[in-house]
Amino acid sequence: MGRCSAASVCSISRKPLHNWGRVNLTLLVEAFISTSTFNVTFSVFVFFTVSAESRIKRDGVSMLRRLLAFPSRPKTAPTVSAAVRCLSSGSVDITVPLNFWAGRRRTSQESREKEDVYEPATGRVLCQLEPCGREEVDQAVKAAKSAFGPWSKMSGMERARIMIEAAHLIESRREEIAEMEVVNNGKSITEARLDVDSARLCIEYYAGLASTLAGQHVQLPGGSFAYTRREPLGVCVGIGAWNYPFQIAAWKSAPALACGNSMVYKPSPVTPVTAVLLAEIYAKAGAPEGLFNVVQGGQETGSLLCHHPDVDKVSFTGSVPTGQKIMEMASKGVKPVTLELGGKSPLIIFKDSDLENAVRGALMANFLSQGQVCSNGTRVYVHKDVLAEFVEEVVKRTQAIAIGDPLLESTRMGALVSRPQLDKVLSFVEQAKKEGATVLCGGERFVPSDPKLKSGYYMTPCVLSDCTDDMTCVRDEIFGPVMSVLSFETEQEVLQRANNTTLGLAAGVFTRDVTRAHRVVEQLKAGSCFINNYNITPVEVPFGGFKMSGIGRENGQVTVEFYSQLKTVFVEMGDVDSLF
Repeated sequence: MGRCSAASVCSISRKPLHNWGRVNLTLLVEAFISTSTFNVTFSVFVFFTVSAESRIKRDGVSMLRRLLAFPSRPKTAPTVSAAVRCLSSGSVDITVPLNFWAGRRRTSQESREKEDVYEPATGRVLCQLEPCGREEVDQAVKAAKSAFGPWSKMSGMERARIMIEAAHLIESRREEIAEMEVVNNGKSITEARLDVDSARLCIEYYAGLASTLAGQHVQLPGGSFAYTRREPLGVCVGIGAWNYPFQIAAWKSAPALACGNSMVYKPSPVTPVTAVLLAEIYAKAGAPEGLFNVVQGGQETGSLLCHHPDVDKVSFTGSVPTGQKIMEMASKGVKPVTLELGGKSPLIIFKDSDLENAVRGALMANFLSQGQVCSNGTRVYVHKDVLAEFVEEVVKRTQAIAIGDPLLESTRMGALVSRPQLDKVLSFVEQAKKEGATVLCGGERFVPSDPKLKSGYYMTPCVLSDCTDDMTCVRDEIFGPVMSVLSFETEQEVLQRANNTTLGLAAGVFTRDVTRAHRVVEQLKAGSCFINNYNITPVEVPFGGFKMSGIGRENGQVTVEFYSQLKTVFVEMGDVDSLF
């Protein structure tokens, strides 16, 4: 297949995917989900070997039986078969503008040095980023301010109709968006589809909340009364991370728009491609011009947005140091911020755990998106009595993870997002060895057999043992596929060790003892906790951290409070009782 431009993605001729093997559990479940209706996020990733085929069949039947409880619905749009592929790694050149404001894609009006954007799977240049300067940022903010007027005056039902239409458009373009996410980010197509689903579900969820925003009536003496109004903030800025480009754009824009705000969104300069697709979808759904705008760039562009006098709120997902800088910049204008920052989360596995589920949970907690997930449970504390059995099974399944072309259905781990990120993660593994940790598997650069992938950013997922709490690999966020396994003896001991960190984004516990599970979770200093599972993020549930892992929440009903402000109105029904 020859090269194609992003503008022609949908028109590329389709051909059967090579290396198409037996249908796996993930695709069976995914195919069923596409014909079912339920408002939950369902994530299934299978890290199995061929020798585990009997267990796959057993689990697949059980899972499908549970799903059959949901009624079927007619498809709202044609879906693309998982057996065909519109794009292939190394086949895309993007030449269209990636900035978007006032209803269309824009090019910079000033001559600036462009930045190369790479395709992680191949290491080749995918496109060139045109960063926005002061003039472009100002134009985007003005467009958002202009759209805020009519949008904020709409009823919640009117806003909801447009958001639901946007969700339908995402559903109809699911495969296209997922493929572009893979090309720009490097994660597997299986994960990318689920990310697009999460984005759609988030928009649907907040569309449902848009018409429920309300204040409170308070009766006062003498017939007087007071009431509160929940009002939008104005122009909100969203600054996204590179690990979930499309999903984060939706997670930030959906609650903002539902509350009546407009938004200027800046993606990570590493993954600039798919946010503009969301901007086009909102526009096509009927949103006012300028409601959702995209400006590309790095630190300078972000600083211009945070300091802009017409920006009323900043929401950021990324590292702790950058979050601190954004909080400082926003403080100059006393602007509210939402910060979803880093984590170094503990996963505690007690000796009474269902070890099969604990192993699955540990894999989910460490290897999704090549380990590039802020909530990952990378400090895996295992009770000493089950440590050997746990480690043996984890290593076996980690070694069986299929690494390679992220656009192949068989791939379970794609490429890391960039060469610097790959080098950084590999350096953490080397440091761990120097400090006394044992590499049980992985931790090395991986070169796929396909020649076009030889310059891609791949590595083998790594399991470290003989780790101690003072090691760099246990203390610092690695943001790559590296699991550190530690042993413990008592509940009190492991709780003290688990909480001994400045971060507090997530935590998990595996145990059959329900009382213990709730007792332990109560004492874990983390904002998002999991019992007998990990890294499940339904949009109906708030997500965010304690301590230096952030401020505010994404998703759930409570997020409405972070994108609106409360006005109190006092109504006097009698005469003024004056002291003068």
